[in-house]
Amino acid sequence: MNRNASRAPRAQTATGQVRIIGGEWGGRKLPVLNKPGLRPTSDRVRETLFNWIQFQIAGMRVLDPFAGTGALGLEALSRGAVHTTFCELDSDAARQLQVNIETLGAQDRSDLRRTDGVQCLRSLAGQSERFDLIFLDPPFGLNLHEPALQAVDHITGAGSWLYLEQELRGGARPSALWQEHRQGQTREVHYALYRRSK
Repeated sequence: MNRNASRAPRAQTATGQVRIIGGEWGGRKLPVLNKPGLRPTSDRVRETLFNWIQFQIAGMRVLDPFAGTGALGLEALSRGAVHTTFCELDSDAARQLQVNIETLGAQDRSDLRRTDGVQCLRSLAGQSERFDLIFLDPPFGLNLHEPALQAVDHITGAGSWLYLEQELRGGARPSALWQEHRQGQTREVHYALYRRSK
C-alpha cells in the first residue's frame, strides 16, 4: 500500500522488506520503510489479486496512486505490465521506492510522481492518458476512498480494471460503470476487483 502522509524532514533507514511474488522478478525481496500508516498489501491478498488477472496483466498501463512501498505496481511490472505510474507524497517512502525501481532496472517502465494520491488522480483526469488497471488502496481512516473513486471514471475506459482495498467496515464503491468481478476479505481488509462495462 499506500501512504499519503506529510513530508518527513529527513530520510529514514529501510527496516522491512516486501517480496515480489511472481513474474520476471518473482522471489525478489526489496527493502521498505517501517513507518506508521505504511501498510503494504499482504502477500496473500496480492497473490489472490494477481491470480484473478494473470491472463490480462500483460501489456497493461497501470496506475498506483497511493503507492507507499510500490508493492502492487512493482508486482504488475514483474508480471508483464508495460508501464506503471506511481504516486507517493511521503518523501522517504518515495525515495525508497525510486531506489527499488532502479534496483530492478524498471526506470523505463515507471513514472514516480511526488504527489498526494487524490491530487494525482485529479490531475490525470485533466489529461488524455488512460489506464487499464488502477490500484486504489488509500491509507485507512482518512476518508480518501470516495474522492479517489470520483476521479477514476475520467482516466479509464471500457474494459479497464479497478482494484479497491478498504477496511472491513468501509462501504466505498465505484460508480455504476463498474461491475464487481471478484471480492474477498481477511481479518483486517475487504478487497474487490471491478471491471468497467462501458
